[in-house]
Amino acid sequence: MNSSPAHKPRPMVDLIVSVVLPSLILMKLSGEDKLGVSGGLIAALAFPLGWGLFELIKYKKFNFIALLGLVSVLLTGSIGLFELDNKWLAIKEASIPAIIGIAVLVSTFTPYPLIRALLFNAAIMDVETIKQKLEENHSTAAFEKTLMKATYFIAGSFAFSATMNYVLAKWIVTSPAGTEAFNEELGQMTLYSYPMIAIPSMIMMMGVFYYLWRNIHKATGLKLEDLLVKK
Repeated sequence: MNSSPAHKPRPMVDLIVSVVLPSLILMKLSGEDKLGVSGGLIAALAFPLGWGLFELIKYKKFNFIALLGLVSVLLTGSIGLFELDNKWLAIKEASIPAIIGIAVLVSTFTPYPLIRALLFNAAIMDVETIKQKLEENHSTAAFEKTLMKATYFIAGSFAFSATMNYVLAKWIVTSPAGTEAFNEELGQMTLYSYPMIAIPSMIMMMGVFYYLWRNIHKATGLKLEDLLVKK
């Protein structure tokens, strides 16, 4: 029986290969005396693309960070290659988190709310035990309201990301698209986006998880170790 090797999450490696290296290439190697504007963009794309394919082929697992890095560099690179107005860069930077936030809200009107896929799912929490305790304590309706509030919080975190992405793009990237200075500013923007946007957004998501856990604990009496799936 042919099985794939066990995959161990490597967030730092993902971040370096999919974000840091492409940013450094755009900043330092896109001059005409080095790789050139087009060559720099292609080289920057190669890292998240190659890393994502490696993980997919070896572990049969999609690498979400590599995918985000690839899509981001690809869309941004297209703006540079076709020398579009810089306003499209700001719109592109804001549109991705905005679309996700809208999708989170719209999903509440479907049988498959994204809040369940993101946080309240069987891969993270012992969903069946939680549901059983909620029914025993007649707290199911109150918990559904908690999930709805958590949905609004998550949508708010994506709205924050969209706003900050737009502001950061307008603030940093001021050179004409298709120039060496434009590529260098792209690299700077990508590097700055993580401490200024990604980390605060991650803290918000952790806050939503804490809010969800606290309310589940109140409704069921279960401790954190009882809520999480035991590996």
